[in-house]
Amino acid sequence: MARKDSWIKPLRGAADARARVLFFPHAGGAASFYAPFAQRFPEGYDVAAVQYPGRQERWGEPFVTTVEGLADRLVPSLRRWAAKPVPLVLVGHSMGASVAFESMLRLGHDRLTAHCRLVVSGRAAPSVTQEAQTFDSDQDLLDHLARLGGTDAAILSSPDLMDLVLPAVRNDYRAVTSYRPAPDAVVETPVLCLTGDRDPQVTAEEAGAWKRHTTAGFRLKMLPGGHFFLSDHPDTVVRLVAECAEFGDR
Repeated sequence: MARKDSWIKPLRGAADARARVLFFPHAGGAASFYAPFAQRFPEGYDVAAVQYPGRQERWGEPFVTTVEGLADRLVPSLRRWAAKPVPLVLVGHSMGASVAFESMLRLGHDRLTAHCRLVVSGRAAPSVTQEAQTFDSDQDLLDHLARLGGTDAAILSSPDLMDLVLPAVRNDYRAVTSYRPAPDAVVETPVLCLTGDRDPQVTAEEAGAWKRHTTAGFRLKMLPGGHFFLSDHPDTVVRLVAECAEFGDR
């Protein structure tokens, strides 16, 4: 991008991009999680990730405390990304799927979704009611993160590193817990849903319910693994996202 944007961190550029991909991190996650994925895309893909406030180079900035607030704050950056007439794929994992969905709804209000696609991963559909997760202590939360995977073991075992990471995790889990999406909200763009066949957070039925939230095509793809199945299958995930960019839901 021509201007520096604190919300969008470039991971792989393309001078004359034929498609653009923007990743949305999970709760407590950061843009750097997707750097290994970015390098696997074909030539001509412009790949970046959203960087939420309160982590990495935005460590000193105050957190945004709601999913809807994150989407609202992202809209100006997304308008610039959606302005180019090439396929734009928003890819969100776990909490990131909710932020990406809310962001796509806002782009739809601006009539900027004609060449957009949405990939949601590791997240139940907005119309699915799930019991809110609560944790009695930081240790309970750490144990939960360890069970899910996705957090470096070296971070989980280091009190100093966890002191840095835990505030972002706590904030994001509160945001997810308080998120109340409209159960009948729909986007006007193809949706690809990815889910792990052993994900303790999302059943196949809850993932498949994303079909209710698009007026365009829908595809559900189940991959082996738990909540962070995508880390075990980066090449497959990249291939599916690239296919979504090129062909929509087909």
